[in-house]
Amino acid sequence: MNATKQTSSSVLFALVVLAALAVLAACAGRNEAERAGPVAPASPTVIEVSTTTTPAPRSASSAATVSATASRAPAVSASAAPTTALPETAPNPTAAAASTTASASPAPAPDPAAEVTRQGPDGFTFRSRGIDGALRARLEPTSWQPGCPVGLNELRYLQISYWGFEGEARAGELVVHVDQVEAMHQVFAALWLARFPLRSMRLIDDFGGDDFSSIEADNTSAFNCRFVEGTTRWSNHATGRAIDINPLENPYVSGGNSSHAGSQPFLDRRPPPPGAATAAHAAMILEGGPVTAAFDAVGWGWGGRWGEPLDYQHFSASGS
Repeated sequence: MNATKQTSSSVLFALVVLAALAVLAACAGRNEAERAGPVAPASPTVIEVSTTTTPAPRSASSAATVSATASRAPAVSASAAPTTALPETAPNPTAAAASTTASASPAPAPDPAAEVTRQGPDGFTFRSRGIDGALRARLEPTSWQPGCPVGLNELRYLQISYWGFEGEARAGELVVHVDQVEAMHQVFAALWLARFPLRSMRLIDDFGGDDFSSIEADNTSAFNCRFVEGTTRWSNHATGRAIDINPLENPYVSGGNSSHAGSQPFLDRRPPPPGAATAAHAAMILEGGPVTAAFDAVGWGWGGRWGEPLDYQHFSASGS
C-alpha cells in the first residue's frame, strides 16, 4: 500500500513538473513572437467603412479596381487613418492679391520725345527725337514762333543718311510732324536703297527761315511755319507735313517759268539723252521714278501732278 502511494506521488510530481515546463515554454514563445513583430494574417482582411456621405458615381471598372485594392490592403485601425498636415501659418489672401496686382502693373510708357535710332540696309541710319531747349533756340524765331498751327511738342527732329551728288554718304536733318516720322523713315530708306542723290538737307533755320534762300542753295527741307506764297493760308510746311526735295532740279513752275535761274535747265522734264545726263539730272524727280514711288507708298501726294502751277519739288501728306 505504501509502495502504491509512493508511485502515485511520483507520477503526480512528474505531471506537475511537465505542466510547469509547458507553461514556461509557452511564455518564452510569446516573448519571442513579440520581439519578432506581428505575424501577417493567413488571409487578407477586407475593411468596410460606413459613411453618411453618398459617394460620387463611378464606372463599373473603377469600382472593381477599388474593391480589388481594398481586398488586398492590410487591416488598419480607425485611429491609424492618415490626416492631412496643415501649414503652421495660413496664407494671407490680401498679401497674395497685392503681389498679383503689383506684378501685373504695366511698365511705364517710353518718353515719346526720346531719341530713337533705326538702322537700315547698307549703312542707312535714321534718328528721331523731340525738340529740346537747344533745338528750340535754333528754330525760334526763324521757322517757328508762338501762334504757329503746331506746337514744338508736336514736331520731331530727324537725322537721316542720304547720298550726295558725288555718290558720297552724308547725314542730313529735317523737322517734321510727329505723326509723319514713320513715313519719312520709309521714304528715305527707299531713296537710300535707290541711291537717289540730294544736294543738301539742312534745317531752313540755317537760311534764316527764308524759303527763297533755301531753294537757291538747292536745299531739301520740310518744316517752316509760313503761309502759302501770296496768301494768308498756312502752308503744309507750317504743320511739318510737307517737304521740298532738290528744289533747283525740281522747280516750282508757274506760267512755264521759274523764279530761280538755276532751275532753267530743268524746266524740260524729259529725261536727257544718253551721254548727256549729269549728276544734277539724276536728282530730277520723274513720274514712275524712285521718289514718286517712295512717296506713293506712304500716301503722300506730289505737286508734279497738279495742273497749273506745277511744283515738282513738293510732296505733302494732304497732296496739296
